[in-house]
Amino acid sequence: MSKGRAIIKTEEEIELMRLSNQLVSKVLGELSNHIQPGISTLRLDQIAYEYIKDHHAEPAFLNYKPHSSKTAYPHTLCVSVNEYVVHGMPKKDVFLKEGDVVSVDCGVKLNGYYGDSAYSFTVGDVEPEIQKLLKVTFECLELGVQKAIHGNRVGDIGYEVQTHAEKHGYGVVRELVGHGVGTSLHEAPEVPNYGSRGKGMMLIEGLVIAIEPMINMGTKKLVLDNDGWSLRTADKLPSAHFEHTVVVRKGKAEKLTTFEFIKNGKTAVV
Repeated sequence: MSKGRAIIKTEEEIELMRLSNQLVSKVLGELSNHIQPGISTLRLDQIAYEYIKDHHAEPAFLNYKPHSSKTAYPHTLCVSVNEYVVHGMPKKDVFLKEGDVVSVDCGVKLNGYYGDSAYSFTVGDVEPEIQKLLKVTFECLELGVQKAIHGNRVGDIGYEVQTHAEKHGYGVVRELVGHGVGTSLHEAPEVPNYGSRGKGMMLIEGLVIAIEPMINMGTKKLVLDNDGWSLRTADKLPSAHFEHTVVVRKGKAEKLTTFEFIKNGKTAVV
């Protein structure tokens, strides 16, 4: 997914990336106004498309085609409901219902640079075990971000995410990972949600990476749907997914994305 050499960004490039990542954060905030029982996942996709275009940017996922895929992705969002982990295809006949958990992953391209973020929303009241899954996955993200500092290694991030998730008996997805971000949506390095302390590529100040824990309530094993994109848990138990794009800094990582635009009452963790 993110082959090649990691690219350290200049401060000028980081400022441009701040704009694209602020925009993707605002898209998720706008969607939080619409996530409710009865709305179709395709309608959420349409709202995101219109919002991005109205802000003079391009949807990063629309027509995206990685080397590993036979087909380009046909939507603006990945909307993954309940047992769907990531890359859920928006559909006109899939409607959110009370008690669902829905991961929304969004990317934009603005001024030549990409922004990328994901958030798992609750739809109405959810079961306590789902609340816990979301809380722990959000904590995994925060713990991973704390390790994105100059001099650490990629494995330090993965170790924190894996240890915290598995401590609660959850499965950590292996097939999909975080990644570098810049003038490409997926750059080096890959940032797994598992690993060992002190292993992997060294993190250097100015590196911009997306950290995105994908944590399953049960097994870590996934099944690919016939559409070639949508991935769900093999045991059909729920999954959660959160993502921040961050700059590696000395002492403390700098988040370029934010969840501050997401309205209270649409989630279990903010």
